[in-house]
Amino acid sequence: MSSILLIEQALNGLQFGVMLFLMAAGLTLIFGVMGLINLAHGSLFMIGAFAAATVAAATGSFLLALAASLAAAAVAGVIVEVVVIRRLYDRDHLDQVLATFALILIFSEGTRWVFGSFPLFLDRPDWLSGSVMLPFGIRYSLYRLAIILVGLAVAAALFLMISRTRIGIQIRAGENDREMIGALGVNISLLYTLVFALGAALAGFAGALIGAIQSVQVGMGEPVLILAFVVIVIGGIGSIKGAFIGSILVGMTDTLGRSLLPALFGLFMDPAAATSVGASLASMSIYILMAGVLLFRPKGLFGGT
Repeated sequence: MSSILLIEQALNGLQFGVMLFLMAAGLTLIFGVMGLINLAHGSLFMIGAFAAATVAAATGSFLLALAASLAAAAVAGVIVEVVVIRRLYDRDHLDQVLATFALILIFSEGTRWVFGSFPLFLDRPDWLSGSVMLPFGIRYSLYRLAIILVGLAVAAALFLMISRTRIGIQIRAGENDREMIGALGVNISLLYTLVFALGAALAGFAGALIGAIQSVQVGMGEPVLILAFVVIVIGGIGSIKGAFIGSILVGMTDTLGRSLLPALFGLFMDPAAATSVGASLASMSIYILMAGVLLFRPKGLFGGT
């Protein structure tokens, strides 16, 4: 494999990683602050993608489509939190898993009823089409590069919000002692709703961004949700920094594994078998990474810090 192709795959891994971060950041906030296992987080990813595809088809504006993904997912998150999730905070994790799994089925069938079973397509705008020349003669997709830059900007904004703002202080305090901040006059219900809406908006935004790379279809959020859970286990539950580092590690491991392992096994076996074995091991690589991290850091890389 040439060095240019290797750098391109590393950039693809970075792009995949920042997309995972948008999912995992909301998930780790919700679990860290509320102690809630939200299996329906992938459905909010799907809602954002469908909202973006619908608005883009109606208006022709990609920016309006992104705004619609944020708004639709946030509104759906608020409705879910107020109507369903609020009744689960004091229940055990099994009740939370069952209830949010039911939400997956409701969202999936509701989306299929509204939009049909056929996938939708979200076209990239002309100003993000084509490729851009990077240093060392590397030509890379302009849209994927934009995802990387936007994801890094969102990560920086979240770090600043959590560490420098009043709402960030309340969120961090809520992770440690929710009864105490309630006694100090903080509206816990409102805080939980805001955190859930923020996590939902980030998931919907990720769905809109990835919707211009793959088709928008029912059930598209569940595979990403599984990877997001892997990310927060690796990074540490409740840690935005851990979610970011874990996302990059998972994105790089998955993408480079799919590129390098078939080439490596091609040195010892025929190309067809090497491709099959390499792809299988690449799919396992992120779980091997998770097991290795937990072996030395049971709470994740930044859990409990």
